[in-house]
Amino acid sequence: MGAIIEIKGLSKTYDGGFTALKSVDLTIEEGEILALLGPNGAGKTTMISAICGLVKPTGGTVHVGGHDIVTDFRRARELIGLVPQEITIEPFETVGNTVAFSRGVFGKKRDDARIEEVLRSLSLWDKRNSKNNELSGGMRRRVLIAKALSHDPRVLFLDEPTAGVDVTLRKDMWNLVRQLRASGVTIILTTHYIEEAEEMADRIGIIDRGELMLVQEKSQMLSQLGQKELHIELAEPISELPPALAPFDVTLGDGGHHLSYSFDRSAERTGITRLIAALADAGLVLSDVSTRQSSLEDVFLRLLEEHGA
Repeated sequence: MGAIIEIKGLSKTYDGGFTALKSVDLTIEEGEILALLGPNGAGKTTMISAICGLVKPTGGTVHVGGHDIVTDFRRARELIGLVPQEITIEPFETVGNTVAFSRGVFGKKRDDARIEEVLRSLSLWDKRNSKNNELSGGMRRRVLIAKALSHDPRVLFLDEPTAGVDVTLRKDMWNLVRQLRASGVTIILTTHYIEEAEEMADRIGIIDRGELMLVQEKSQMLSQLGQKELHIELAEPISELPPALAPFDVTLGDGGHHLSYSFDRSAERTGITRLIAALADAGLVLSDVSTRQSSLEDVFLRLLEEHGA
């Protein structure tokens, strides 16, 4: 599949002089899930708003399905579904009418069967005659997603979709996202939940202070930037590291019962063999050995630290 979104030099500076986006370049492939990670105020929502035509850029271009988001706004916007952070639905309207009306806004013909399909996929069919203000916060968020899907977009933006929802609903949403991707929908997700990106995304983009610092496949990012740790449990505690371990980057913890050794698993020589031999030379008896791969959260925090966040 080819690119569905092409962003070149996208920037946004507000009237007060604050620059929310700094010349962002990004290509998003059709059918992928891209997660955008970044701290509050990093520019995630501004970037989504600019792509969706809700915020006017001060520089650069955005094409969605080949259509310029400024000069061909209507055609570009028809391809996009947006689930915003804030729950903005008419409180006294019914769920069914809310979703059906949204389809009409995009010039789509009435299709009751399609609306039923969308509502059922989000466990909203039984609530179709309920008013929005009668729903829980999690169910109202499902209505937002149904609205965004009602006109069958090729691209779906989820801006903090699981903020404030319970674990069960979060898992349900993850399953829905996978189903949408399987049907060919491209999904761009912003989230504060690292595990959400790690669970679902094909690629991860890290944004900070308006700059898109890095975009990589998730596995590649963890492989290149992640470290592994060797955890060693000692049969008997020690009060200090023996001289034989001086050449190694080993730390002592847990009251002298535990040793930690960080290494790059992609390196030609990890040093593990020499470390084990040094432990034997020092007369230390091991009771357990395990390894831990750096998580996406470790990588994310490290990058932000390097960027001066």
